[in-house]
Amino acid sequence: MRQTIRNIVAAALLAALALAPSAADAGDQVNVLILEEHGVGSSSTAQGYVDKLIAHVAGQNGWSAAAGKYLTSRSLAAKYISANQPHYGILSLAAFLELRAKHKLEVIGSATVSSGGGRQYFVVSASEGTLAGCKGKTLGTDHGDDARFIDKVVGKSDFSLADFSVEDTRRPMKTVKAAARGEVACALIDDAQKASLAKVEGGPALKVVWTSSELPPMAVVAFPAAPSAQKKAFEGKLSKVCTGAGASACKEVGLRSLSAASDADYAGVIADYGG
Repeated sequence: MRQTIRNIVAAALLAALALAPSAADAGDQVNVLILEEHGVGSSSTAQGYVDKLIAHVAGQNGWSAAAGKYLTSRSLAAKYISANQPHYGILSLAAFLELRAKHKLEVIGSATVSSGGGRQYFVVSASEGTLAGCKGKTLGTDHGDDARFIDKVVGKSDFSLADFSVEDTRRPMKTVKAAARGEVACALIDDAQKASLAKVEGGPALKVVWTSSELPPMAVVAFPAAPSAQKKAFEGKLSKVCTGAGASACKEVGLRSLSAASDADYAGVIADYGG
């Protein structure tokens, strides 16, 4: 009889343990990737600010452990995703469009940044007065590393990079300076670079010969690793991240605001990009 009772008690305990979340599940670290391409400044400095921001977000959402990673390179981001299986990400638009299908990303929000650029693009020139005049000539840009994005989402039917002799200027300010000095006939820049023209010698003399449509902001996404209930709760609190105690953390990392969004808000650029 005693053996039978012990067996029943043991079975009941095993069943209870099977139904309860394990300590590992309860303490799983929430990983967040922030990928800001063509950003300005030091990644190591930005990482310190990101750490503060993620600590604040973890407190808001009741995450027992969380870590954020700030990167400016898509290739490094791919390695990070493979090694760390992140739950969430804040991604530059071009990176989001490339990574979306491969990693089954779901848009849960959008991130407006204070000086990150990428919302609108311009072709500027010191010598040419029209986009047609730039075609066939040198085009300086640090955005030419993703030809598909530039051709399909930015230029659309107006131009493709193949219409020019493209010179990779690599850095945002080098692009502006090359155009101002006449080292390239024209330059493809974004809104952050356009805002800097007044600070560069010869910059104010550059003429805008073409302007793109305004594009959506950086996307806040959920990876498949994010549990449904956690994801829904995080999405519901996005608009509060940069308020109150989180305002200074957001300002330091260059975030103006976060807000809830969905795939529908990015449907236009997804279609332009080709799925």
